Order: sequence, then C-alpha cells, then structure tokens
Amino acid sequence: MKTQNKLSLFLLVAVVLASCGAKHEKMLEGQYEPTWESLSQYGEAPEWFRDAKFGIWAHWGPQCEPEAGDWYARHMYDEGGWQYRYHVEKYGHPSEFGFKDVINAWKAAEWDPEELMSLYKRAGAKYFFTLGNHHDNFDLWNSKHQEWNSINMGPKRDIVGEWEKAARANGLYFGISIHSAHAWTWYETAQRADKNGPKAGVPYDGHLTKEDGKGTWWEGYDPQDLYAQNHPLSVESENTGRIHSQWGWENGASVPSEEYCQNFLDRNIDMMNKYNPDMVYYDDTGMPLWPVSDVGLKAVAHFYNKSIKDNNGKNEAVVFAKVLTDEQKNCIVWDVERGAPDQIQEKPWQTCTCIGGWHYNRNDYRRGWYKSPQMVIHMLIDIVSKNGNLLLSVPMRGSGVLDEKVMAVVEGITAWMDVNKETIYATRPWKVFGEGPVAEASNPINAQGFNEGRNAPYTSKDIRFMTKDETLFAHVMAWPEDGKVLIKSLSSESPLYEKEINSVTLVGSTENVVFKRTADGLQVELPKDLVRPNDISFVLAIN
Repeated sequence: MKTQNKLSLFLLVAVVLASCGAKHEKMLEGQYEPTWESLSQYGEAPEWFRDAKFGIWAHWGPQCEPEAGDWYARHMYDEGGWQYRYHVEKYGHPSEFGFKDVINAWKAAEWDPEELMSLYKRAGAKYFFTLGNHHDNFDLWNSKHQEWNSINMGPKRDIVGEWEKAARANGLYFGISIHSAHAWTWYETAQRADKNGPKAGVPYDGHLTKEDGKGTWWEGYDPQDLYAQNHPLSVESENTGRIHSQWGWENGASVPSEEYCQNFLDRNIDMMNKYNPDMVYYDDTGMPLWPVSDVGLKAVAHFYNKSIKDNNGKNEAVVFAKVLTDEQKNCIVWDVERGAPDQIQEKPWQTCTCIGGWHYNRNDYRRGWYKSPQMVIHMLIDIVSKNGNLLLSVPMRGSGVLDEKVMAVVEGITAWMDVNKETIYATRPWKVFGEGPVAEASNPINAQGFNEGRNAPYTSKDIRFMTKDETLFAHVMAWPEDGKVLIKSLSSESPLYEKEINSVTLVGSTENVVFKRTADGLQVELPKDLVRPNDISFVLAIN
C-alpha cells in the first residue's frame, strides 16, 4: 500500500512538473545555437533588407495616451518632474492612478491600420515596424505569457496582429520592436512615495499585488506582472537618471530573477511564432538581458532557425540591437539611435529616429519641434550613402491618428520619394560616401548614436554618392542659386572614377543638362528655366 501511495505521489508530482514545463515555449533547434559564436554564422543582413532602405515605425502604445512624451510610465513617478506634475493634474496622484490605470484609459478609438499603412507605402516605406512592447512591459498582442496585454485591457484589440495584416496586404516587410527587458529596473520609480506634500510617505502603486485588486477594474490581474517590482532597488535608484549608466546591467543595476528572464523568452518566442515577423528590434546593448542571462541569445537562435525552416533553408531574418562590438555585428544588425556614423560601414546597418518624440508629445506639436521633410530626406540620403537604412518613427496620437503637422511631413517625404525613390532603393555605397563641408567635418556618434542635427546646414557643395548597376547617383543636398554644381570627386584626374562620363541627367526631368569634366571636377549646369520638382534636393544620374 505504501509503495502504491508513493507511486501515486510520484505520478502526481510528475504531472505537475510536466504541466509547469508546458507553460514555457519550446525553442526551435537547428543550425543556430544560443551562443555568440554560433550566431556569428549570420554574417550580415539579407539582400532584401539592403535593397529596402526605408522603413516606418509606429512607436505607439499606452504611453501615447497622456500625449506627454517618452518614458512617461517611468517619469510619472518622479516627484517634481514635469511629467509627474502633468499626471497629477490630469489623472490624480500616482498612488491612486498609476500607469496601469493609464493603460485602462487608452482606447485607440480612431486607429485605422489599413489607412495608415497605405499612407506609409505611398511615402516610400518598404518595411514597417510596430511596437511590440515598451519598457512599460505591456504587450500589444494576444500574449500567452503576459496578461497585461492589449486584448485583455485598453483597446482590447490585437495591435500587432492588425498592423501585421495591413503590412502584408500592402507588400511591406514586417518587424516588431521589443523593449521590455528593462522593465525590471525601469519601473523602480513606481516603488517610491512622495517626500513632500499631503501625500508624503504614501507609496505609489508599484507595490500593489493581485490581492489588492478586489473590487477594482483590474481585479484578477497582478500588477507585479506589469511592474515587476518585487525586488530590491538598484544602487542609487533614487537618482532617476542613474539608469542610463546601468543599461547594460552594470554599475549596481538590480539583477533580474530567472523567472523574469524566462518570461521574457517565452513572450518573445510566442510573438515570433504567432506573427512571423521578418525583423525583430531589441532596444538593448548587445542583446536583451545580456550578460546576466542568455535568454536574448536563445530568442535570436530560435528566430534564425525559424527563418531557415520557413524559407527553404535560407536565413532571411533581421535582428537589431545597439552599441555592438565588431564581433557582435557578425551576429545581428547594428542599430544607431538618432544619429549615424561618419563613414561607410562594411556591413549593412540602420538608423532609428523619429519625426518628433518617441511617444507622442503634444508639446512637440505646439512648439513646432518636428523634423521637416528636408531633414528626413537629408538623413535618408546620408545614411544610404554609408550602407545604412533609415527607420523613421511617425508620431501617433493616443487615439491612433496623425496630427496635421505630422501628416504634412509625411506628405513632403512622399513628394520627394515620388521623383527620386529609385535612386535610393537597391543602391550600394560608392567608393566614398560624399564630399563637401559636412562630410569633411567631424561628427562622431555618442554611445547609441545621438549625433543627428549636429552638423552644419547642407549646401549645394554637399554631395552624397550611391550606385546601382552601371549608374552613379550624385545626390546634391541643396539647389545651387546660380544653377551650377561642381563635383570634385569626379574630376578628370580622380582615381575614383577613371571611366569616361558620357551622360549626366537630372532625375525626374527630361531637360538637357550641360556638363564638362575638368581637372577641378565634373562641372554641371542645370537648365535655366528648370521647374524644380521639390525644394529639398536633386539627383544627377551619371553614366
């Protein structure tokens, strides 16, 4: 009898353990293993990505609902900060109305993904990214491993799924950005309490648990699954800016638990299997949760093996992360935030930037702080000349629409791309990326990037080069007042272009262009009565 009882107990334990194990997503095994060495087989991005050049990003989620800028869900708990003050005035004290409640207020009532995707396709985007989750840890899909998701609350729609359907219908490659690895430390501000005023000492809602939700709208949900704050604080956590020096889990950052890391992996594999993205973007140094965990390596290995399985033995996947070593650039694609390197890069890379702020900020709208179409096009040209792609975030209001100023920027980009897009797509870098005052000035990147807008204004002396087949495209970054352009890199004595130049044409125009090659350079004179197709820049096709 005792033996039978022991056997029954053993079987019960086995069933329980098996059921627990079944909750985890299964990694797809194959050519790639979860090590840097194995992932280095990747080499560089596939040709389709190199050809695409331009993508648009909907960096849109519940933090857009307050329309008060990026990192809202962290800074609303920073007593005295402008987002804290805004939150108290708009919603109430963060002990009573936390970010979980902002999620509930977000309904995205005017969001039409098909209409927006059609707009982005007309603007020339070849790929599209949606936010999968941000540091706020809220999944924008029908997530199996995070109950705090957009199906269960907020819009009660599959944001990722609807974007994916619209992207595929419009022929765009599809990507998902994942930022949730840092929720562990990012939400530490939610553990605080006011130090001053009538609410001094009253804890914010970062300590709440499932048991506290009885009788509330979030009854049955555990806020700790969102905030992930059942842990000791990082060193100097009271210094809100300290997190930037701890982004790579160094300098006293609180180390995430094994359970937290496993949940990150499960959510990623679930996302990859459900939506089959072509690209995944990680807002992380090197790899998510590296070096305290290898779950980022596991997620990428799964993604690559899945791509091989889905594409007849060929890996067509693209994964991005930031601040990569040369060795890591063999494994994934380097993403540069709000900036660009100052030389041609050997491997394809990407700049991510935004017309305004990463999350919608009504102050940007009021103050006119958006990038102009000219700024965006200049960035695109410069980036492509250096073997890169541009991923442009287009700010969306919390309701899911674009304001008229953002719309005007998109329309300006569209007008330029209508004429010149074929000088961008499927091009490759030339022997030098360009010439002129901006090219000659030093403008190094800082950490993740952050060097955009630091150069002098472009003039007609600033030229960027790219090639396609036998054609050399010279992008002249501004229209010359006298109608004359001198391209020094194409002088008769230049070793860069030893072939004869038989034709020079102005892209988008049928009018003749007068040109002469001298020891000083290629002298080009535009037609005197030329009707400019745009006020930004123009392209000369040289054969």
